[in-house]
Amino acid sequence: MNQTTTSTTETIRAVLDRARTGREDVLTDPVFDDLATEIERNLYEDASIEELYDAVIDALTARIERDPAYKRIAAAAFRERYYREVVGTVPDDFAAAARESFAENVERGVEDGLLDERMLAFDLEALAESLAVERDELFDYMALDTLYQRYFLQTADGERLELPQAFWMRVAMGLALAEPVADREARAREFYELMSTLRFVPSSPTLFHAGTTHAQLSSCYLTTVPDDLDGIFDAYKGHARLSKWSGGLGNDWTPIRAAGSLIESTGVESTGVVPFLKISNDVTAAINRSGKRRGAACAYLACWHLDFPAFVDLRRNTGDERRRTHDMNIAAWIPDLFMKRVRADEQWTLFSPDEVPELHDTYGEEFEELYREYERKAEAGELRQYETVDAAELWRETLTRLFETGHPWITFKDPCNVRSPQDHEGVVHSSNLCTEITLNTSEDEQAVCNLGSVNLSKHVEPAAERVPASAAEGDVETDSEAGFGLDREKLRETVETGMRMLDNVVDLNFYPTDEAERSNMRHRPVGMGVMGFHEALLERGIPFASEAAVEFADASQELVSYHAIRSSAELAAERGAYPSFEDSKWDRGILPQDTLDLLEEERGREIPLPREERLDWGPVREAVADHGMRNSNTMAVAPTATISTIAGTTPSIEPVYSNLYVKSNMSGDFTVVNDRLVADLDERGLWDEEMVDRIKFHDGSIQEIEAIPEPIRELHRSAFEIDPRHQLRLTARRGRWIDQSVSHNVFFPSTDGSLLDDVYQTAWELGLKTTYYLRTLGASQIEKSTVDMAEYGKTQTRDQSSAESNRERTDLPNVEDPTCDACQ
Repeated sequence: MNQTTTSTTETIRAVLDRARTGREDVLTDPVFDDLATEIERNLYEDASIEELYDAVIDALTARIERDPAYKRIAAAAFRERYYREVVGTVPDDFAAAARESFAENVERGVEDGLLDERMLAFDLEALAESLAVERDELFDYMALDTLYQRYFLQTADGERLELPQAFWMRVAMGLALAEPVADREARAREFYELMSTLRFVPSSPTLFHAGTTHAQLSSCYLTTVPDDLDGIFDAYKGHARLSKWSGGLGNDWTPIRAAGSLIESTGVESTGVVPFLKISNDVTAAINRSGKRRGAACAYLACWHLDFPAFVDLRRNTGDERRRTHDMNIAAWIPDLFMKRVRADEQWTLFSPDEVPELHDTYGEEFEELYREYERKAEAGELRQYETVDAAELWRETLTRLFETGHPWITFKDPCNVRSPQDHEGVVHSSNLCTEITLNTSEDEQAVCNLGSVNLSKHVEPAAERVPASAAEGDVETDSEAGFGLDREKLRETVETGMRMLDNVVDLNFYPTDEAERSNMRHRPVGMGVMGFHEALLERGIPFASEAAVEFADASQELVSYHAIRSSAELAAERGAYPSFEDSKWDRGILPQDTLDLLEEERGREIPLPREERLDWGPVREAVADHGMRNSNTMAVAPTATISTIAGTTPSIEPVYSNLYVKSNMSGDFTVVNDRLVADLDERGLWDEEMVDRIKFHDGSIQEIEAIPEPIRELHRSAFEIDPRHQLRLTARRGRWIDQSVSHNVFFPSTDGSLLDDVYQTAWELGLKTTYYLRTLGASQIEKSTVDMAEYGKTQTRDQSSAESNRERTDLPNVEDPTCDACQ
């Protein structure tokens, strides 16, 4: 048995006692004594103070699955350790210590070349007094550890210079540098207020670099790779530069000629796009973005490209490794004509882009006419290369690879272009790394987007009765006049200030390439997103799988859209419209919700979404007509993989992954518990260690635990327990208000290919622009899945003998964050 000294024992108990302040009802005296003894037992004589804190925090986080309150207790211990690291001691007054260290550390950051010297022009003492240090307690343990590992400013030798509120203030100051000198301090306070209350959080690159000497604040870059050797290798160089400073990449590779096509300068045949993608894969893997994240890119290829069948195989674990790209994401860029032919069971023709150059830069009816003309030329022997395949078979092969490897992601070219505000400036050739950005690219312009997300859970009032008396009540009509419990004025303020912050990013950003700067300054696109959607539903007592959730998605996104567009118009009145505004859809009086009819007309079939507006959009239309727009694009819903962790809320627009699981990311492994489920069960005397074990047994699901009342089970369905087509309906309804797209993960709890086909056919029917990852369950989890599959035409049940053989399981399901926390 390890031995510890009396002083070590006293220190352990003192740290634990301070950490449990306010939560003594959880860490009661008997539990406290047992925990302190356990920690002492795991330490050795003369253990360092850092090791002591680690042991305390490890012991506390190990108990999170028993009670989510331990997240806060562990966070208190973590804060104490971190304050000690930064200020050199455990302060008696944390607020005083934070304020005293603020100016000193900003000055140190400038002196060490980490911070922009303009940061010294702020009244640092006055801003220090504005720090609301009590807001440190808004961070749970996972948020603090993530900030510590990757976000807090640190010197080259790893010395950290920021306490939590100083971090928010540094970002606020950095974003206020775009304001007139006389306004900077007031704006910094305004920005700080918004972020430190977790109402709005900018994307990770902005948090990493705001106020620094290399203020690369933008999230996403989109490029088109030209079809010549110099251009291809220039593209690699540009991709490396963009990735180096934390940008996530979406690369359009469709212009590259197919394998077997003739290279006129040498008289030899091309090897096609795949070998160049292999090089791109290795460039991506070599770049560690800002030392904080893995390099990440997504390659897009049109499904009419002759190399497309080889492209969909890129992520397979079998075959020639020289033709595999295991470190790079891939996405299919699909025109409406292809989906029409799949449905009609018709043929599809693959071409080499050097022989059909117009296809890359057209869409809609124009694309379809050109495509048919090229087919006629192929049949007449006027093209050197082409191949005719069965459209439905190519679609099935694509979905098979998607199910097997998670790639290619399915994205739709025509909705992205027909609904684009910038249709006068060219064509959208791809989306980005996370499939929510839809901006024009060319050889001369690399599209850039600047992201941040409104935390919806901070803008709703908890319902008086969160859990309905019966499960059926989850579908009752919600009072839309009351805004579904949304605080409209608070949301207006958040979106207005958030749009100003995002617009400032455009002017402050460090651009790694000239093409990126040229594009961003001409169009000034931003992406106001949302996160905390499912938490907001839980606050209101609305089941995710209900029609009320569909209406909430629609109403909440309309409010965000209304104020995002209005705010951009008001910024245009103050700062001027973006340079390429003239002849845009905005200039023509066409708002995002108006473009559904355009898509329906272009496609020649119904888009089954409502067209009604809840709000009076007259004033917004007048503001755009009078002032123009400051930003070519205003909204995009990113995955928020990391910033939702910082904000302590549910990611983006996704359902809770599971009620109890382990989350893995670059910061480590964290136990995640659905706090609201625990509160609902505890209120009814149902939360105990036996219930924890039962939820573990069911891989975080509660649907088969009959001891839990049905309304609670319905309210707390997790991602794989909600029909993926219902989730698509939510995104389609919110998508009608959005001028870019939504990063939509598909959670698919089956192995049936026909069901998978139905899901993605539904996405196209609803007019979605893009989809993101396909998330599937392991075989054992599918076997125990409790999704009501009756709508799919079948019902799955869990085999009893399998259940008995696994009765002693106490492990937790594990999910890794997607590689694309680049976007957020």
